[in-house]
Amino acid sequence: MNNSGTPKSSSSELDLDRPNIEDYLPSGSTIQQEPHGKLFLHDLLNISPTLSEAAGAIVDDSFTRCFKSNPPEPWNWNVYLFPLWCFGVVIRYLILFPIRVIGLTIGWIIFLSSFIPVHFLLKGHDKLRRSIERSLVEMMCSFFVASWTGVVKYHGPRPSRRPKQVFVANHTSMIDFIILEQMTAFAVIMQKHPGWVGLLQSTILESLGCIWFNRTEAKDREIVARKLRDHVQGADNNPLLIFPEGTCVNNHYTVMFKKGAFELGCTVCPVAIKYNKIFVDAFWNSRKQSFTMHLLQLMTSWAVVCDVWYLEPQNLKPGETPIEFAERVRDIISVRAGLKKVPWDGYLKYSRPSPKHRERKQQNFAESVLRRWEEK
Repeated sequence: MNNSGTPKSSSSELDLDRPNIEDYLPSGSTIQQEPHGKLFLHDLLNISPTLSEAAGAIVDDSFTRCFKSNPPEPWNWNVYLFPLWCFGVVIRYLILFPIRVIGLTIGWIIFLSSFIPVHFLLKGHDKLRRSIERSLVEMMCSFFVASWTGVVKYHGPRPSRRPKQVFVANHTSMIDFIILEQMTAFAVIMQKHPGWVGLLQSTILESLGCIWFNRTEAKDREIVARKLRDHVQGADNNPLLIFPEGTCVNNHYTVMFKKGAFELGCTVCPVAIKYNKIFVDAFWNSRKQSFTMHLLQLMTSWAVVCDVWYLEPQNLKPGETPIEFAERVRDIISVRAGLKKVPWDGYLKYSRPSPKHRERKQQNFAESVLRRWEEK
């Protein structure tokens, strides 16, 4: 979280998802107003403790919009379309899904049978070994994208390996990495995960120079910052990819960018990713769904459709702070991908109160306002 400053935001950003207080009032209730229809500020300040809590709930409500997957509107519940929808389910689950599983399995067999010998037998030929491993990882990521019937359009020049440059992208799911990796073998900075994903991180992806962190460990920040500076100095290292939001956002918004990638003293190359929800929502809500279930959801959909833009590299301007630099790059990515900027830190989603607690506070606030006006 950036403590040294707060990004500027427009009034439209702060008006996002403003709740309607009437929704929390008992049915048939009305709030009496002054004779001229004006609600005076001092009347609200008389209940300032409750108002402060309610304001925090309103902020939280706006914040949670960034991390919710909005279900699509139902279209199949009529006599004409329901049989067609059932036919589509049969095609996706009984035909496409087995074919995709077989294809992905073949990909893993080819990958592992090539990667393991290269990794262990070419220990003394690091340059050749890294080159082959990069190509194998790109190939495996292509198998993953094929298993979703991925339709990905890349715009702009393909990234190249150069010292003192870092790529930053908005973040919707861990598949962002796979989609970008099939074109260029990036070294990514990523949260350490448990299970089979963690096993891949500590073995295969480790060979790409990837850097892992644990957000619960305060000492990790200094270690990661040092590794980042060392990595961007190497001419032969894979291009460094960072998701500065620090968490998955639902591809409608962008939250604050962490400033770490913008104080390395190197060129920043923005990457904008925009998913089309026509067939499936690619947003991964890690608090409600495991990554395995997320992949199954993608593999049982018709297709994953997205656009990737490699945008013009940016450098720190004279007199510009890293926070301002981060906001300028976020502006560029948000405009290109058609995303709304919101002034929240994504890490707050790991310390939010439960929805029931928030709703109870909102209800109490509505009731206190009602009692206040009934007393007058």
